[in-house]
Amino acid sequence: MASLLLAQKVHPRVVMEIMGHSQISLTLGTYSHVAPELSTDAADRMAATLWDTTNSDKPQQKPEKEAEKEPEAE
Repeated sequence: MASLLLAQKVHPRVVMEIMGHSQISLTLGTYSHVAPELSTDAADRMAATLWDTTNSDKPQQKPEKEAEKEPEAE
């Protein structure tokens, strides 16, 4: 049950309370290792925050300095 709740992104503190654990380290140490998608999701969220991957279909703009250096078409 704990693994399923953690996979559903239920806060670990809530899972700890449901399971009756006295320390969150017991909950996370025992159950979170079986769900590698949790760390993948965290990495995806960080990437979206840093690089705005949600708008990856938009063309990225070049920095102004690089745009100025491009030769004009003849």
